Amino acid sequence: MENYQVSARKYRPSTFSSVVGQKALTATLRNSIATNRLAHAYLFCGSRGVGKTSCARIFAKTINCTNPTADGNPCNECDSCRSFNENRSLNIVELDAASNNGVEDIRSLIDQVQVLPTDGKYRVFIIDEVHMLSSSAFNAFLKTLEEPPSYVIFILATTEKHKILPTILSRCQIYDFNRITINDMVDHLSYVAEQEGYTAERSALAVIASKADGAMRDALSIFDQVAASSRGNITYQSAIESLNVLDASYYHRLFEAFEKEDVPAALTIYKEVRDRGFDSQFFINGIGSYLRDLMLAINDSTASMLEVDEATLTAMKEQSRRLKADFYYQAMSLCNEADLNYRQSSNKTFFVELLLIKLCQLLSPSQNSISGGEGQLKRVAALSGNSEQAQPVAKPAGQTVVTTTPPPPPQVRRPVPPPSVQSAGQRGTTGHRISRGPSLSDLNRKPEEEHTEAKTDSANKELRRGVYSIDDVKDAWFKFMNARPTEHILVNTMRASEPVQVEGDSFKITVENRVQTDMMISMKPTIEAFMRDCLKNDFWSMTVEENQGIGSPRTWNEREVLEKLIEENENVRKLVSTFKLTL
Repeated sequence: MENYQVSARKYRPSTFSSVVGQKALTATLRNSIATNRLAHAYLFCGSRGVGKTSCARIFAKTINCTNPTADGNPCNECDSCRSFNENRSLNIVELDAASNNGVEDIRSLIDQVQVLPTDGKYRVFIIDEVHMLSSSAFNAFLKTLEEPPSYVIFILATTEKHKILPTILSRCQIYDFNRITINDMVDHLSYVAEQEGYTAERSALAVIASKADGAMRDALSIFDQVAASSRGNITYQSAIESLNVLDASYYHRLFEAFEKEDVPAALTIYKEVRDRGFDSQFFINGIGSYLRDLMLAINDSTASMLEVDEATLTAMKEQSRRLKADFYYQAMSLCNEADLNYRQSSNKTFFVELLLIKLCQLLSPSQNSISGGEGQLKRVAALSGNSEQAQPVAKPAGQTVVTTTPPPPPQVRRPVPPPSVQSAGQRGTTGHRISRGPSLSDLNRKPEEEHTEAKTDSANKELRRGVYSIDDVKDAWFKFMNARPTEHILVNTMRASEPVQVEGDSFKITVENRVQTDMMISMKPTIEAFMRDCLKNDFWSMTVEENQGIGSPRTWNEREVLEKLIEENENVRKLVSTFKLTL
């Protein structure tokens, strides 16, 4: 019985013509071989599974082939090619830099460089994952890489070019490998399925290619998995079930629900997705990706960015043009915000359902909500009394109905704040806020206008004049501090700066530096509002002064307070010692 071999190894490219998705790059390599213009060092860069190591092996085999074909491929028949195919060639040395990344490993490699080729023209050293070499190993390799013997060629392969030293990059010819497109992968998978005797739907192979994310090796591994689960009959349904992929039909149905503003249908589809066991955040990302693809499909110039097969691209173009681009921009923004805020939500299901409701309302937002912004319910426009027009009203036959508009509401002037309220943004030289004085319009005001405003103020709000003591002020002050345990700078400043009565309901606090001054002035409206509510007095006010004299003593912490008590009170010392008390 023949041993089973995975497709990724069985169908590994053996010639430049069999390399998938790298036509321009392989053509360059073949031309350099045909014209005998070979560099002493190459660097192959690209993501995983795109053919870097395979191309390095084909290149090494081709330059030692004694009878290359007319198109620049190795013949696979000469002694050099056969020894390479049987893994017994001494002219090709492979080193895995991920596990051999030290200076001693590079020195051993340099020793092997001095050995002449046994057959063929060149000895080729392939160093895979070269970015894993340590800095000292790179430095030990520099001189040999720059001036190797004439019969030595180095081929370095990496997935992370940015991690390689610039001194190494400058000594190599750099080849960047492309991610393999969906269509190229589907074509190659079709060839593999034919060779293996499988029946495969092209739509199923497209699902496998999409899952591989541009890596041919991954696509072949996934292909083996699906073929095993379906017993060689690779259908679209078997592919999505085996890979646990959320079918694009769900997103297609969701799009139709958004188009028809059908909230119940969207919520029902989401329930089906949850019942199948898919994560809600994965579902949100899927909606965003699908809408992004539709947005790209609107324009032919951006449709080429989509990595889908031709049939899917045609269907997406037809569907995408049913709505304007603005819908996609707003919907994508909503999905992006939902993805960012998903983890903070305590009710994940409700969070996603609300997202779907907003998406369904994008085309005709409700006029009954006060929230604004994209994808949210629009604000009701304010109505002006002067612009209100008479509205037509249905009238019974033979009757005349006259409709009138209500008169505009009387305009009420804003009450003038009491003198204790200070103008924001004005500050004295010592950190005091400066109260705004009377304006020219205030001085020119007639007595009857002042009487009218006073009556209006009294009608709008009756100011509180509660009676309080100094202890009440301190209690309210500490309540404000205790309500903000995480604001350490504010709490420490308030603890060291208790309010001192100046006159009547006016108090002042003294702080030590400019930072504290700015912070307390910015918090002043909040503190005053809290104190007024606690003291039931709307005339309580405070000013902030910065200490210009000797700095105030440092506030003791709890341990220092305890040590002082132990020092001055023998009973406290005995109590702590007897019961072995600690903070």
